[in-house]
Amino acid sequence: MDFIDFHTHIYPDAIAPKAADSIRVFYGFGEKAMDGTATTLLARGDMAGTHRFVILPVAMRPDRTRHINEFILSQVAAEPRFIGFGTVHAAMENITGEVDFIMEKGLKGLKMHPDSQVFAIDDERLFPVYEQVQGKLPVILHMGDHRFDYSHPKRLRRVMELFPNLQVIAAHFGAYELYEQAYDYLKDTDCFFDVSSSLMFMAEGVAESYIHRYGAERFVYGSDFPMWDPATEMERFLKLKLTNDQFEQIAHKTAEYILKL
Repeated sequence: MDFIDFHTHIYPDAIAPKAADSIRVFYGFGEKAMDGTATTLLARGDMAGTHRFVILPVAMRPDRTRHINEFILSQVAAEPRFIGFGTVHAAMENITGEVDFIMEKGLKGLKMHPDSQVFAIDDERLFPVYEQVQGKLPVILHMGDHRFDYSHPKRLRRVMELFPNLQVIAAHFGAYELYEQAYDYLKDTDCFFDVSSSLMFMAEGVAESYIHRYGAERFVYGSDFPMWDPATEMERFLKLKLTNDQFEQIAHKTAEYILKL
């Protein structure tokens, strides 16, 4: 079975361990051994049987956005198994110019993490971006966390009503820790979901229930490296009680559709 890991993060080798630790501190959990380097992602991904990896950057500071996008471009150029997304920050100057750069350079989508970037999904500063990319690039968003409201699924619903042609992947089953609220707000939208950073927190049968309720065609697989070990996450995923067709759909078919592969 072909596997596309749609949710991974990597950092320059010199800062990767510190960057990975900062993520773990933000959430208060995660796997200490994962250092956030491309080398480790490829090694652990090989153990998991992963064929391709979507690399998702996040700009914590507006003035670092271009530097981060250029790093992703360098990694995609160096490793053919990497599929790069770009990032933007709501507070940056000339945000639409950065989206132009992302599209001109061939990055395949946008990633934003509203909670750590400290802006809401429906912040009106992002509306020109949504208008610019709808029908052109997918957007993957961190979703959920009881400590914050920035990424609440009600905000995503508003955005999708305003921008009906926007293709969105709502990470973490639509909203980490807020799974049922995500279902209530997003079940009748056109957004997609990923399974990352969720399976280990769900009781037996819960993940399968949401996959059946939404439909497997709306899900992509993701490990959320370096928070978690891709090999361990693959084991969790393959233990789900799904049909072969559902596994195939989530493992690669939905991702291929979104990425136009």
